[in-house]
Amino acid sequence: MRTGPTNPITKKLIEDLATHGYKEKSKFMINLSKELSAPTRIRTRVNLTKLQRVCKDNDVIVVPGKVLSYGILKRPITVSALSFSKTAADKIIKAGGKVITIRELIGQNKKGTKVRLIK
Repeated sequence: MRTGPTNPITKKLIEDLATHGYKEKSKFMINLSKELSAPTRIRTRVNLTKLQRVCKDNDVIVVPGKVLSYGILKRPITVSALSFSKTAADKIIKAGGKVITIRELIGQNKKGTKVRLIK
């Protein structure tokens, strides 16, 4: 039996991403829906230390999981994720960045162009 998210909001997001991904022929959306379909116990968790190391100023990134607050972020980046710890969101905003939901990101950028997927 396949496992995956049980949260109805997350399930709807995955379904919408897959539907629009195939409709728009967007590999980004299709890959993101597959990443979000992973069971919660193996879903991605990314610390700010990693974002500081792999991102450049003004990057737009998406994390198919949770962003955690370990580390210091000094770059203004836009981060979209399934969820954020409160401290991580505060640190991103303090560094001059933005915190947005995956739905907001897709609403602003239908094809996912110039968006990096960080795992």
